[in-house]
Amino acid sequence: MTWKIIKTKGAYNKAIKRSIDIFQAEDNTPESDELDLLLLLIKDYEHKHIVLPQLDPIDVIKMKMKERGMKAKDLEPLIGSKGHVSSILSGRRELTLKMAQKLKNYFHLPADIFMPAA
Repeated sequence: MTWKIIKTKGAYNKAIKRSIDIFQAEDNTPESDELDLLLLLIKDYEHKHIVLPQLDPIDVIKMKMKERGMKAKDLEPLIGSKGHVSSILSGRRELTLKMAQKLKNYFHLPADIFMPAA
């Protein structure tokens, strides 16, 4: 099949299905070339048409705390006093850049979680 720029959901689904079918293609074969092209076309379509939701940094921090079985007091070394932690987790106080950096490193989170949506 001759592939073109993907402009519709139907063409996108067709490209996804075909890419799954040939995902294990051997290098330097027509199928591997087709797969490379499909992946570029799929990426282009997704970039133009699929918007990921903006994550709330506080919700992400709370989720990470729950995963690790942590309590608010466990964040005191990263954020500060019990009052600061409480204010941050309740949304009454904004995260500072320094706090965001510490939390990013501690929980191994991508930095863009702490960046506002453009």
